[in-house]
Amino acid sequence: MTRKLIENPNECPITHSMNIIGNKWTSIIVYMLADRKLRFGELAVRIDKISRKVLADQLKEMELRGIVVRESFAETPPRVEYSLTEKGARLLPILNQLCAWSKGIELHDTNQKAG
Repeated sequence: MTRKLIENPNECPITHSMNIIGNKWTSIIVYMLADRKLRFGELAVRIDKISRKVLADQLKEMELRGIVVRESFAETPPRVEYSLTEKGARLLPILNQLCAWSKGIELHDTNQKAG
């Protein structure tokens, strides 16, 4: 199931980018696939807070958007590997800049009640 896109009648480039990237999981999945191919189970282990259903949905959506490629092998048991497309790999410098930017910035959990 594809998520609903943010309406963008004025063609805002940030809105367009967010419609492609989508949510917190897309960037994390792209980062995990940075320089390797991974099987579904390997991704599930590396991203331990994501449910298998959400991971499957995200990978399908990312495949539809041309960010990842799914490669199936006719083996027993069946093997499927995910890797970044060229479009997906072009996100890596941006994600690396976000990582550098975030160093030293303290994140406060807004869901916690004040003490």
